[in-house]
Amino acid sequence: MTQFFSEDGKVFSATILKAEPMTVISVKTKDKHGYDAIEVGSGLQKKERVSKAVLGHTKGAAFKVVKEFRTPGGDLVSGASIACDIFNPGDVVSVSSISKGKGFQGVVKRHGFKGGWGQHGQKHSAREPGSIGATGPQRVFRGKKMGGRMGSDRVTQKSVTILGVDAENGVILVKGAVAGKRGTLVELRG
Repeated sequence: MTQFFSEDGKVFSATILKAEPMTVISVKTKDKHGYDAIEVGSGLQKKERVSKAVLGHTKGAAFKVVKEFRTPGGDLVSGASIACDIFNPGDVVSVSSISKGKGFQGVVKRHGFKGGWGQHGQKHSAREPGSIGATGPQRVFRGKKMGGRMGSDRVTQKSVTILGVDAENGVILVKGAVAGKRGTLVELRG
């Protein structure tokens, strides 16, 4: 993250996103496939790390990431390149990514529980969940908020403003924070 100073002197917190150019692998149409979509690939890797089926589908290119977006392809053709210059400063987009994994967490951190009191003999119940079951059914109901794995979820932030685009270096600057750690794959949808 960094700070971005606008021309009128306002400062915004911003996230720098590295945008590698994507190659269109295939364009799907409603007539032929039943829905409109484009399939794109980004980043190259060794061909030994990709299955023969995927290599055949991508026409010999070993992409690190292959994604399909349900959007009309328009005038795109297979083999065309899409760079970050399709976005302009001021555009409002949706940003999706995988959030940081936090492992197994208790109810205080995971669900915001308050915890037990600090007086009247409450010795070891500071961060416990309290009662978890009903007397009549004698079981714990499905969906009860309890400790468990937290993070590593797909997070979508809507109405995020693009502050700047550097097409020469392949960099996009978006307003605010983006979920995930460094190196996380981020999707921008207009």
